[in-house]
Amino acid sequence: MNTPPDVFLDTSAIFAAVLSPDGGARMVLRLGESRLVRLWIGRQVLRECEAVIQRKAADSLPYMALLLDTTKVQIGAEASPGSLEQARTLVAYPPDAIVLAEAIESQPDWFLTHDHQHFMKVPIEKLPFRVGMPDDFLMWFRENISTSG
Repeated sequence: MNTPPDVFLDTSAIFAAVLSPDGGARMVLRLGESRLVRLWIGRQVLRECEAVIQRKAADSLPYMALLLDTTKVQIGAEASPGSLEQARTLVAYPPDAIVLAEAIESQPDWFLTHDHQHFMKVPIEKLPFRVGMPDDFLMWFRENISTSG
């Protein structure tokens, strides 16, 4: 694979990366900082991250902003009506449907989440990308990317 994989992060993955310096989500951000992957989030994810961190770990809000900047996270396009319609057929919870639509719009190779209730139950054949936890992606990365260079 010549181009780095595109990875879309949901709110739970960003939150885990901010709070756990040794976890899988933080390692994914380190790969972004090294330009070994291209990291993406949506505007809904950014809004949710700010709200969740403000509510649960307000002191970490400046750190989250710094982490997203240094790891080269890009903000994808707003969800199109078509992407939103597709996402609503797959995820019933409206805020998560918006996040999924933003991911669909960004066309990543992977969608990373810790949300088993909403995202991990989506049938894989219904999406043009893989859905998994950060550790799932890291295992795939080790097997497919780091050995091919």
